[in-house]
Order: sequence, then structure tokens, then C-alpha cells
Amino acid sequence: MEWIDATTASERLGVKPATLYAYVSRGVLRRRRSDDGRRSLFSAEEVEQLARRGRPRSQPPELVIDSAVTALGPDRPYFRGLDALDLARSHDYESVATWLWTGAPAALTSRGGGWECDEAALRAARAAQHGLPGDLLPLDRLQVITTVLGASDGLRFQLDPASVADTGRRLVAGLVDALPQRSEPAGTSIAERLWSRLTARPAEPPLLRALQAALVLLADHELAPSTLAARVAASARADPYAVVQTGLGVLGGPLHGGASYGAERLLAEVGEAGLAARAVAERVRRGERVPGFGHSVYKNGDGRGALLFGLVEEAAPGHERLAVAHALRDEARRRRLPDPNVDFALAALAAVSGMPPGAGEAVFAVARTAGWLAHAMEEYARGTLLRLRAAYTGPPITR
Repeated sequence: MEWIDATTASERLGVKPATLYAYVSRGVLRRRRSDDGRRSLFSAEEVEQLARRGRPRSQPPELVIDSAVTALGPDRPYFRGLDALDLARSHDYESVATWLWTGAPAALTSRGGGWECDEAALRAARAAQHGLPGDLLPLDRLQVITTVLGASDGLRFQLDPASVADTGRRLVAGLVDALPQRSEPAGTSIAERLWSRLTARPAEPPLLRALQAALVLLADHELAPSTLAARVAASARADPYAVVQTGLGVLGGPLHGGASYGAERLLAEVGEAGLAARAVAERVRRGERVPGFGHSVYKNGDGRGALLFGLVEEAAPGHERLAVAHALRDEARRRRLPDPNVDFALAALAAVSGMPPGAGEAVFAVARTAGWLAHAMEEYARGTLLRLRAAYTGPPITR
């Protein structure tokens, strides 16, 4: 098979290079890396077939935005050119977030400081939660916390890159530290502090490593729905807290970050491994999607989910909740359903760690704050409003 580079492919199709990657994400074109790993290559045959039949019309048109933050590969994201799975194996969340914000190599070679929130702002954010129901999902608390932290930060309108990065560190720290504490933190990292807010169990190093990896893997995912919304807010010069609040509002949808909550509920519903087949069969019979399986971008498997699930397996071999997860995965394979995704792995991590319902959404939200702000920085630098247009389909206009 002949493979051609992005420039040749885009010239043949008459589209921008960014559109090629949109075609890849939709399964229209296949892509692979060159032998030296520096270039993307596309099937010449597929490009020629697409050129002959014209641009694909079977799906709604996609908004394409130039961005240097994240590229989506066949089964994983790449953060500023670096494999997110490799980063999850070797780096902490703080360094990866700083890499997304700055692109500075030094971000990945030293542990960044300054991940603290002003104590007065923290007190206000904690006080704002006193009247909330005790069983409120963590994501709902994070929305309240973000609003209060923003109102308490007099520097929130400083939109230069260095100031936004500083705001990001304060905000992430505040999101974590303002949540109700369930156990003593094992250390000062964001992962260690978040663990203490999500479970009463003492931190176990293997599971803590899995949580750290989850934060890295979920730090960004190109123009996911919440990120697009966050970019629109930033293009209107909304401050970083408002940008994150916008992302949080979209994140909870069941087709986005809320998918991990659906996977958590599935795992909780199946009390023992022997009941997994029935749970899957009932959903298939009702025509429902089995939560935690399949991905709109990664048609042949989500590498993030495979890595995270493997870490959970290493951390808690023989755990009864993992036995249920294995049974669900095996039943899905038997029915030729899509492979498990990162939401399923996140639900498994929450289950074996004794975390409450909605913990996966909280991990997702804290992690993705890094990506939302990285994309916001690009919009602040662009200085133009993202203004989509509608194709009017209503009644005829009378004049």
C-alpha cells in the first residue's frame, strides 16, 4: 500500500491539513506514523477515492480550529506532539498540565510548584457548600467551587499566558482542596490530595499511580464538546474561571464526561460476575448503549482505557469489583460489542478504590481543567470571536 504525507493528501483533496485529521477522527481516512515517527502518512488509495467522490456528506459539517495543543491518533491523544500514554506512565499531572500550557521542555523535567489556592478563597468555597445535600455528586460541588473561587480572585482578568497558568494552578488546587475531605492526604501532589477527597481509604501507592495516570490521560482530548464550549467562552474574553465553568456545564452530559457515571452505575448494578451477561443482554434488548464501551473517535479501541484498566488490574488483582468488570468485558466481546473505553476503566478505578458515585466525573473535571485552559490561551492569543453560523431551516422570511 502506498502512503503519502499530509501536504500531498491535503493538496489532492483541496482541504486544509487540519481537515485531514477531522476525516481521521470520523473514520473516513486512515493514518499512520512514518518510520521516524515525525510525520503523519495517509493511504494514497483512500485519498484518491475520497477525491473522486467528493467531500463526505454523510455527517454534519465539522468546525475545524487550528490548534497546537492536542492531536488525536488512531487510539490515543498526543499532547503537543508527545504520546499521552507515555506521559501517563512517566509523569505527574502537574508537569503534564504545565506542558500543555507552555510547551516548555522544562515542564517535563522538574516538579512545578505553586499548586496552592488562597486560604480565604478556600474557606469561602467550603462555606458555600454547607447548605448542599450530602449526597450531591462531586461534579455539582465543583461548579459551586469554581464560581466562588472566581469571585474571590482579583487576578482572574489577567489573560496573558503566564497569568493564566498561575490561575490554573490556583484553580485546580482549589477545586480539589475545597471538596469535603474523606481521609488524610498521603502527600502534596494533586493526585494525592484528590484521593483524600474521593475515598476514606488510606492511599495505596499502586491505586494512587492509577489515579495519577487517569489525570494525565484525561487532561485534554482535542475539541471534545466541553473544550469547544470552553474555547467559545475564551474567544469572548471570558476569564479562566468562566471558561472552566463553561466546560463543567457541558462535561456532565451522558455522552461526554458523564459517561463514566453511567459505567459506574453499571458496575454497581452487577453485584457479582455471574450477573454480567444478563445486565448486558437487557441493555442490548432495549436498544441501549452499554456504558463504558466504544468511542466515537477510537473505532478500534481506546488506548487510554487499556492502559488505565491495566494499572487498576495490577493494583488490585483479585478484587471482586474487577471480577465484575472482567465479566462485563468478556460478555461484550462475546457479543462483538466495541472494546471498553477510558470511562469504563475510570469506573473500575473508582469501584476498587471505594469512591462515591460520580467520582469518575470529578477526576475527569479536575484533569480536563488543564486542557480547557490550554485551549483558552490559544483563543486569548487569537483575539477574535468564534462565531458559528446556522443554516436556517425555519419558515420563509416575510419582509
